[in-house]
Amino acid sequence: MVDPDCLSGAGEPVGQHGGGGLPREPWIGAIEPERQTFNLPALPTTDAAGVWMGKDRRAVEVVHARCAGLDISKRDAKVCVRIAGAGRRKTVETVTTWSSMTSQILALRDHLIAERITCVVMEAPSDYWKPFYYLLEDAGFDVLLVNARHVKNLPGRKTDVADATWLAQLGAHGLVRASFVPPEPIRHLRDLTRARTAITRERSREVQRLEKLLEDAGIKLSAVASDILGVSGRAMLESLIAGNNDPAALADLAKRRLRSKIPALTEALTGRFTEHHAFLVQVHLDLVDQHTAAINDITSRIEVTIKPFRWFRDLICTIPGISTLTADVIIAETGADMTRFPTAAHLASWAGTTPGNNESAGKVKSSQTRPGNPYLQGALGAAAMSCAQHPGTYLGARYRRIASRRGPQKANVAIQHSMLIAIWHMGTNGCIYDDPGADYFNRLHPERAKKRAINQLEAMGYNVTLTHVS
Repeated sequence: MVDPDCLSGAGEPVGQHGGGGLPREPWIGAIEPERQTFNLPALPTTDAAGVWMGKDRRAVEVVHARCAGLDISKRDAKVCVRIAGAGRRKTVETVTTWSSMTSQILALRDHLIAERITCVVMEAPSDYWKPFYYLLEDAGFDVLLVNARHVKNLPGRKTDVADATWLAQLGAHGLVRASFVPPEPIRHLRDLTRARTAITRERSREVQRLEKLLEDAGIKLSAVASDILGVSGRAMLESLIAGNNDPAALADLAKRRLRSKIPALTEALTGRFTEHHAFLVQVHLDLVDQHTAAINDITSRIEVTIKPFRWFRDLICTIPGISTLTADVIIAETGADMTRFPTAAHLASWAGTTPGNNESAGKVKSSQTRPGNPYLQGALGAAAMSCAQHPGTYLGARYRRIASRRGPQKANVAIQHSMLIAIWHMGTNGCIYDDPGADYFNRLHPERAKKRAINQLEAMGYNVTLTHVS
């Protein structure tokens, strides 16, 4: 922290701006040990030269002698340039304010180059970090995007200036870990897959709004047809919009298997469908068509962007439950480069599919999973549910085995974990998925499976006698 009593004004550097009621001059302060109070027992103190000291008075190593910390907001960023002291020279920290406009970020980059900065640490607030990160990563800096939860400052002592200084201090001593930021081709793919997911969800909302509108009109089409926008449902809705209110004629528009439900459809299509409903139904149908066209356009673009990673998509699609759409999301979120994760457990932990650690005084308070990547978890969750419907696969057998004891939600997370473990090994070794089979657990513990089957039969009142068949 920079002590207010140590602040002294200086000339304003080119390209820097004041804001938030702060003076326009850069803030320059020398660290004084008696004022460097963090009230954090786990953190070291400092000596007269600004070197952090541990409890046993051994110096904490300075990893980056010239480090910068950025506290970013929508309009500007507070930048702390920290130059570590050596010998009798004290550590100096200079905090300045820079606009978030591209021209000012480029000026900031030149300023950091002139200061010979080697490491830049910034938090990840919303998407405001992206302009700074993308322009600074090309300048040769070691840019670290850190999780705000890992560098959280004390309440009551938190200001933008203090946050920037705190980030610079943590980065200088190597006490922060960088978040995963994929390379540019993966970032493009990630934008596409996330946009497709968002538009798909919005299309589903439009279908739900349409169903509620039909309920208002007394049309119970969704009670008979599973898909009200299928070929048959769409034909009936368009006929209703055209003014045909004859339930028998509308039901006769059913196709294929739905024709067996013509009597039920006739009842369901009897309602009070008016011109008002026809107008709103047409509006919802047009919106659904627009979303569908946008999804098709994005999918075509994804097929072009994912071409360098198509081999990996084909590889992980051999896992039961993972479709092409799910594989696109997995590649976009993980980067398709498993070398970024030292082990398969690291990948599973990063994705939020492993139990968290919350232990104090030898007691485990909670082991619930930590927040992970929501897009990856959504895709894997759908894939895990698909596995539950596959009776002849190992993942399906594992799902039912866990769900019977611990419930479907924990079983779903367990299948996600198993999928990520397999994906890491497949991406690392280039091997295809080899399913152990639905009888894997019976083959693993045959005596246990036999005993369980006997107990179940005896519980039903049977007297079981086993004869070995050679």
